[in-house]
Amino acid sequence: MAKSKILICRDIGEQAMALLRAQPDWELVVWPQDSPADAQWVLDNAPGSVGMVVTLGEKISEKVIDAAAVAGPELKVISTMSVGVDHVDLSAAAKRHIRIGYTPEVLTDAVADCSIMLALMASRCVTASQAMLRAGKWGSLGWGPYLFCGPQIGSGPTKKQSTVGFLGFGRISQATLVRMAAFGVTRCVYYNSGRVDRTAEDRALAAKLGLESVGRVELDELARSSDVLFTLVPGGKDTFHIVDEAFLRKMKKTAVLVNPGRGPIVDTDALVKALKEGWIWAAGLDVIEGEPNIPADHPLLHEPRCSIIPHIGSATIETRETMALLCAENLIGGLKEGKIGVEYTLA
Repeated sequence: MAKSKILICRDIGEQAMALLRAQPDWELVVWPQDSPADAQWVLDNAPGSVGMVVTLGEKISEKVIDAAAVAGPELKVISTMSVGVDHVDLSAAAKRHIRIGYTPEVLTDAVADCSIMLALMASRCVTASQAMLRAGKWGSLGWGPYLFCGPQIGSGPTKKQSTVGFLGFGRISQATLVRMAAFGVTRCVYYNSGRVDRTAEDRALAAKLGLESVGRVELDELARSSDVLFTLVPGGKDTFHIVDEAFLRKMKKTAVLVNPGRGPIVDTDALVKALKEGWIWAAGLDVIEGEPNIPADHPLLHEPRCSIIPHIGSATIETRETMALLCAENLIGGLKEGKIGVEYTLA
């Protein structure tokens, strides 16, 4: 009996690959390089594949999905080693009844930790102070009473009122709030596009964390009241440039914007303008529009109050290994047992 063809667009690590190779009735076709799979290679090898393993680096377009049905059995499962699924054409997958496995919950703590790190880096002027240090200028500047000072995250020694805001209030946002509570924030506001009543849950969360309140607000209020704002919504047309010039102009001049979500959530041109003209204090970015193709002369790389890291929110060894294993298990479950452990629900 012919083996089922499985397209592996990236080697996802020793443990996960061993699990996939242990399937006796599968023929693995693996991209041989330690880089995102070439788009033409994916297209050429898609026909006849019943399952795919992909990462954020591969764009699984309608063209690829259609190509998979050209010869042999049709594609049944796409398993992605990511929480985001905007690199897969979900509409095309839905039309062909292709199921999607993904890896959301296992990276919650790692991304929440990274979100806090970015908030601290941005508020405490880490980019500008490190640039001075690496340029050998520390000696000429010495110490100054207010040199490289920034706004304190949380209440601080003055016990000020401090509001943390979240654009999106899912698992990662709530894990980030737990960490922010330790810094003495007094209030949490968030915006979710859905209108589900969370009043009881929000009151319980506020009591648990010792906050004055936790509650949903509209976008205008979110912008105006947040001292630190985390953007943690999925990518896509519904959230494209939701943080635009109008939004940024409503924020406090001492506010810090942190984007650990998706680059296109924030309008890059508007953010550059906001930082140059002082509409907000600073920004911390794990993601940026156009990534990973960010040239050395990108304007945000040269903004002293913008701290940027290259999409490493989930980059702990433990998290990535767990994501890889879940990715493999999702594919095996979907194809062999008819049940994907963690499945993305297609619209």
